[in-house]
Amino acid sequence: MFGPFASQERKMRSHATNWLELAEKVEDYRSDVLPAADLTELQHAQQKLKKQLRDKADASELKLSIEHLEEVLRKTGGSFYPKKSLVEYVEFFLVAAIVILGIRAYFVQPFKIPTNSMWPSYNGMTADIFRSSEEEPGTAMQGVRFISQLAKPVRVDAPASGTVKIILPHREVQGRKWFVIPAKLREVELRVGNTPVRFTVPADFNIDQLLSDVFFPDLDGWPSRSDPRVHQVAGRGYVIDTDVRAKTGDRILAFDILTGDQLFVDRISYHFVKPSVGDGFVFRTKSLTRLHARMPPGTPKDQYYIKRLVGVPGDELEIKEPVLYRNGEPIEGAEAFGKNARREDNFPGYRNEEDMERGDIIRVPEDHYFALGDNSASSLDGRYWGAIPAEDVVGRPLFIYYPFTSHWGIAP
Repeated sequence: MFGPFASQERKMRSHATNWLELAEKVEDYRSDVLPAADLTELQHAQQKLKKQLRDKADASELKLSIEHLEEVLRKTGGSFYPKKSLVEYVEFFLVAAIVILGIRAYFVQPFKIPTNSMWPSYNGMTADIFRSSEEEPGTAMQGVRFISQLAKPVRVDAPASGTVKIILPHREVQGRKWFVIPAKLREVELRVGNTPVRFTVPADFNIDQLLSDVFFPDLDGWPSRSDPRVHQVAGRGYVIDTDVRAKTGDRILAFDILTGDQLFVDRISYHFVKPSVGDGFVFRTKSLTRLHARMPPGTPKDQYYIKRLVGVPGDELEIKEPVLYRNGEPIEGAEAFGKNARREDNFPGYRNEEDMERGDIIRVPEDHYFALGDNSASSLDGRYWGAIPAEDVVGRPLFIYYPFTSHWGIAP
């Protein structure tokens, strides 16, 4: 037999095989709960279809037997046949979840940049400050900003009249992300006159930098402790007077928090090729928090960090500000290296800190790697905790998929 008839017969034989597999599954799992007459009918329908397959019956005979077996399965199939819509949906999403978890564990993992230690290559959480009501986006524009940058508005109005004061330090509190997921927040307290007003921001957000930019734009940070505007309060911390006076209802603070870059991390390449100097470099803090006391206070025992790989086993590293030297030569391998050396495009240049003081040379041990942040002026990195064990290497960044800014695309 040739042509479309042969193709139709092969297709029907394949269908028959699939229906028989389902019938055998129903018999195996439900034979003890089926009435004897129903079980006998199911077995006879299977035997007839099996015999036709052995005898190479034509497609029309197979079709009739399949239709009869399907009718029997409707009576005997229970939860196996016919499938209820809810069951199908649950099975679909369960399989999808297993596939996603497998991909995440072994191939590609989503990652969110939490801080600005890699700025300007990658953005952590940043803020747009609005210094007048005219600058604040309207409702429609705020919706656009939420979709494109996950912009979350923070607006603070004066509850009374008086001078605005900042209370330090901020308190860490428990909150919810998306109203469900537990999250650490930072509660910020301002006072207008003697009346407090409070708001919260994510714990990773640099609220101190924002407040100093808003209330002390001429300073690089807070006023010094000796400044007459700074008052120590026993058992509480500090109160900093600003030069801002407000009336009840005045907008004293307005900004949007913008999400950090979110990207996919390639977890598989480093199983086949060794990491290269210049790669974006994702690793776990699992060993570092156990071995190094100078990890950031409160660093979780197993968190993911991203820096840039600057040294592989055997390399010697030295910083002669603003240039990073590898094995006696200015380091090469990434655009960020050259821009830091020239202090170009907002790259601040490499700085001597902690283990890499002026003239100190770091040698990378075997089975370890050394990583620094592109934003050397504001990065806790290998200068503080040393080399990273090879076992803690996760992978390299692939693609920035969100938010939709100039960073969207192939990860640098």
